[in-house]
Amino acid sequence: MTALASAVPLISACSGDQSILAPAGPVARDIALLWWAMCGFFTLVLVVVSAIWIYAIWRKPREYSLDDARRIQNRWLIGGGIVLPSVTIVLLLLFGIPVGTRMMQLPILGEQPLQIEVIGHQWWWEVRYPDSGVVTANQLHLPAGRPVDITVTSADVIHSFWVPRLGGKIDMIPGRENRIRLQADAPGTFRGQCTEFCGTQHSHMILDVQAHSDEDFAAWIDARREPQIEALQGEAGATFMAHCGTCHRVAGVSAGNRAPDLTDLASRRTLGAGLLPNEPGAPLTWLREHGRIKSGTGMPLTDDLDAEHLQAIATWLEGLEP
Repeated sequence: MTALASAVPLISACSGDQSILAPAGPVARDIALLWWAMCGFFTLVLVVVSAIWIYAIWRKPREYSLDDARRIQNRWLIGGGIVLPSVTIVLLLLFGIPVGTRMMQLPILGEQPLQIEVIGHQWWWEVRYPDSGVVTANQLHLPAGRPVDITVTSADVIHSFWVPRLGGKIDMIPGRENRIRLQADAPGTFRGQCTEFCGTQHSHMILDVQAHSDEDFAAWIDARREPQIEALQGEAGATFMAHCGTCHRVAGVSAGNRAPDLTDLASRRTLGAGLLPNEPGAPLTWLREHGRIKSGTGMPLTDDLDAEHLQAIATWLEGLEP
């Protein structure tokens, strides 16, 4: 009972947004099954090796002839040094190869996978839907019950794409495209995370993943195909174009491509790749305090800008929702 009670804190860690042991899709389920199979097998190996070790310590010494000693030595060398590792590797391959194959973008029958492109930046995510031309940032929307083929790359350093409850992770390498297939069983919200150290804000590079029903996903895409954005007018609008629009894109307003797309900013659940809840006043807080909230980003400080202009820009950004 004591052992079971002490195991409760460990077992409780098997759930949550970033647990591979709480799968929400077929690929993630295969990975979890592989993990449990490996855990069970190596637990068995640990128990057997420990039992043999304890037996070797407590058994009474015996005398062996030279031939018997050589025979026992060969038995352990062949059994423990060749047979056991070989069987272990073969079993791992039998389990692991099919799992890895199902994560690849192989041809399938029926409805074809949705194509999505994800580009890693220090320290945010650029997400593109090439079939519809939709571009967003720090959020990944996908249809539930349908495979999604994600092509990943990086604009600067090596990042790594991982949504633990939906599938495995894959590196994002500058100048190279890697691909992975994910699928969500049902509508829900999941958390993605960069898993390759990429700089001081590596841990603050969070991807908000939302799986929708087919109808809701189609509506999400349609709202962003040709968004009608009214440009900010007056001196505040000029300030935005001079200081923000050169890096940030707002569909029909500015064409920047160095920083997160802001076209649908108001519909996002967080700002700063997961750092701030996107609630009233959050855009202004980010404009004023981004250097303290997420140091090291390429966004210039706004201390020299007019406070009223910043307020007007923040109010306008709060309304950017297709």
